Amino acid sequence: MAVITKDMVARSGSPDSPVDRVADFYGAYIDAILDRSAELGEQLRAHYLTEDLQRKLSEWEDLYSNDGVLRTPDIPIEWEVRYQESGIGVVLTAITLTWEYGDGFGYTRLTVQSDVGTNFISDIQDVE
Repeated sequence: MAVITKDMVARSGSPDSPVDRVADFYGAYIDAILDRSAELGEQLRAHYLTEDLQRKLSEWEDLYSNDGVLRTPDIPIEWEVRYQESGIGVVLTAITLTWEYGDGFGYTRLTVQSDVGTNFISDIQDVE
């Protein structure tokens, strides 16, 4: 259980920021999975992800039998989103998901690509 203190960092965002939209998506998506709301998870995918990425994730999930957004069947205990870099027409965001395993922790690192013109998430890649 998370401990809430008055020293916690304030959160803010902008609907124009691709990085903020990625953070919004991951926060809401993890909540939907935690709440066992598969329908909401699918609605969030439809709202935030390109159709092409939705197809790619479906293929990935069929191949690996895991959630393609989180890259695992588990639910992370924490997530962190950071700006990584920009390219022609895209913004890359670094995602770190934290997992609790018995007495320790594990991490999954992802790179998420967003299209600048639409702010839709267009790719999710594992960081090796």
